[in-house]
Amino acid sequence: MVAVARRASELAALAGAAAEKGGTIIAIQGDVTDRYAMKALVENVEQSYGPIALAFLNVGTFFPDSEDDIGGDGFRKTFDVNVNGAINLIGPLVRAMKPRGRGQIAVNGSVAGYGGLPRAIAYSASKAALIAMCEALKFDLDKIGITIQLVSPGFVKTPLTAKNDFPMPFLIPVEEAGVRIVEGFETGGFEIAFPRRMVWMLKALNMLPYGAYFWLVSKTTGR
Repeated sequence: MVAVARRASELAALAGAAAEKGGTIIAIQGDVTDRYAMKALVENVEQSYGPIALAFLNVGTFFPDSEDDIGGDGFRKTFDVNVNGAINLIGPLVRAMKPRGRGQIAVNGSVAGYGGLPRAIAYSASKAALIAMCEALKFDLDKIGITIQLVSPGFVKTPLTAKNDFPMPFLIPVEEAGVRIVEGFETGGFEIAFPRRMVWMLKALNMLPYGAYFWLVSKTTGR
């Protein structure tokens, strides 16, 4: 297994934890916002370690924002990581997998992409873009034997969500999220979404007329 991330210390810790349990993780430092570096990385992994069968693009960042920061640094960084970071890997991965006629690519979206949410102007928009992108890609990738999957988690207990200063309903441990994602890889359906209560609640909310949607979300979040 190959793991790619920006922070070398975190990668080293991950590789060490795997080794303690008898596993092997090849740690490669990289920045998903660097288009050419990601192209070279995919090519290097293919040449050095063999064909990539499954790639999980767990790219994402979050900046709490407001109407005062529209178009600011945090807004642009969110799109650069969440959207462009995924695209920078999907392109090289598809080019590598297409001649083989098989492969599996999973993209980490979010239930926040189902509809706009308070204090998530950039985040909701970036995740909505990923959802639409994966939906559109499925039509083309199905024809060439590549499976595209969308991972849509709710709140997962991670260092990123630890920064939130608002209630996070149905918060689940990262270990549970990992199990559900792996199970989804094995079943192969288009969307891996959890926890189900939050998923269906937000899907139902987004079927309502806008007036009802805005009222219910405001009442629920206090915004």
